[in-house]
Amino acid sequence: MSTYLINHLRIPGGIPNEAGLSYLEQVEETAKPFGGRWLANGEATVVEGTWPGSVVLMEFPDRSAAERWYDSPGYRRIRPLRVNNSISDMVLIDSLPQGYTVRGFAQQIRGAVKEDPSSGTA
Repeated sequence: MSTYLINHLRIPGGIPNEAGLSYLEQVEETAKPFGGRWLANGEATVVEGTWPGSVVLMEFPDRSAAERWYDSPGYRRIRPLRVNNSISDMVLIDSLPQGYTVRGFAQQIRGAVKEDPSSGTA
């Protein structure tokens, strides 16, 4: 099951400095051994709320590969170039299982609440 990395990225001044450019030049090679690939990168069209900055969307074969990349010596070496020169909110999220539906998810919650009325609903 694929795992996705989503980074809400803000770069002060909007243009990467020398350290940020150095990070960009090196990061792809650190992700390749772990099956990491970029799916999207850039400014987003905001349809609700606010989203200053850009989005980075990466895919890894699974959660283990994503975590091994993030903690790898190669990425740890360059990570400060991003952390010290941008603002990032970064998350990992697993893909959904085959056959998943939002309706089915809602029905699971209804079933759980019915079995345990003390859990309540929001």
